[in-house]
Amino acid sequence: MTVTIVEEARPVTCRTAITGGVDTHADTHVAAALDPVGGLLSVEEFPATAAGYARLLGWLGGFGTVCLVGIEGTGSYGAGLARHITAAGIRVVEVDRSDRQDRRRQGKSDPLDAVSAARAAQSGRARGAPKGRDGAVEAIRTLMVARRSAAGERTRTINQARALVLTGPDDLRARFARHKPAALITGLAALRPRPGDVAGHATRIALRELGRRAQFPAASSSAWTSSSSHW
Repeated sequence: MTVTIVEEARPVTCRTAITGGVDTHADTHVAAALDPVGGLLSVEEFPATAAGYARLLGWLGGFGTVCLVGIEGTGSYGAGLARHITAAGIRVVEVDRSDRQDRRRQGKSDPLDAVSAARAAQSGRARGAPKGRDGAVEAIRTLMVARRSAAGERTRTINQARALVLTGPDDLRARFARHKPAALITGLAALRPRPGDVAGHATRIALRELGRRAQFPAASSSAWTSSSSHW
């Protein structure tokens, strides 16, 4: 899909060094192509898919030799595109945001942001290396997401169990009220509720399930520790 160009495009007269700029989004990316002196050649929109990345790079290459691409959000929406272009042997730089003066003068628009990204890269204002989403650092980051989630769920479960203990039968309160988290989880998971008082029986069943639930994040955390030791 062709989008509105924010300034008059220049005709392509020869195979020249091209600078690209990309404004990235979840579903589509808008790209701009500049000639060696900063003249705008064209602006185009592409889907944020592997096929779209290939089309975008092929489109830039249609104007000349692509030597540099400035991409907004290489650590988020632009991660896949940055990897694709880098794998093609083309230098990628991280562009933080569009020029604020351009925004005030012309308002927010994806074509303008793409052109601004290209100009920031071409002028050298954008020099940052793209945020890599591969290798050991990325592997540890993804494992940390799971670990933090497991730790948070475990804490919530323990708090729920303590609340039930405090309001539960006297024997449960006397047995578990002063337990530290590890001992509390182990003790609750080992409960063997026997039929009797309806409320007391239900409380013991609930506490046993909470104890067993809290053991699962602990196992996930151990698995993370084992996996992360490889990096």
